[in-house]
Amino acid sequence: MSILPKIAGFYHIERTLQPLTAVERGSYIPAMPVPKFTLRGFRRPREVASLALGKLERQVLDETWRRGELTVREVYVAFGENVAYTTLMTTLDRLYKKKLLKRRKDGRAFLYAPAVSREELEHGIREDVINGLLGYGADAVQPVLACIVDTVSETDRQLLDELDRLIKEKRKELKQRG
Repeated sequence: MSILPKIAGFYHIERTLQPLTAVERGSYIPAMPVPKFTLRGFRRPREVASLALGKLERQVLDETWRRGELTVREVYVAFGENVAYTTLMTTLDRLYKKKLLKRRKDGRAFLYAPAVSREELEHGIREDVINGLLGYGADAVQPVLACIVDTVSETDRQLLDELDRLIKEKRKELKQRG
């Protein structure tokens, strides 16, 4: 059995249609590369946040990043009073329990503030995706890394050079540490 379906955790493969080329579309815009197949259930890194956070959770988190510290009432007003107050209270509590918000008591109300920045959340998502791909033992690492290098080199030689530079930089940093 191949390693790719094992990493993705799914064994069903669907064929996808290739996009029309620029000539077929009657346009000079180059066709965007698409995968030759998709694994049912596999998500791209940007889609991972959508799975971990609901639409309302993402909107509330965006509001806290925009405004800093706020109360449930302030979120309620910011949403134009279109979402039930208790729904927003539950959403803020869920984000707190997911460690994405911190809160402190102010009288009878809680004040909520971001516990992580947007960049930290995105970095954490990327880290989770990579750990998910590489977390299946040493036998799984080699094919994944080879696939990354092949994909990068097919699309962009400069990106391959940048990957090489980053590897050399990390080796130098690790050597200096000890």
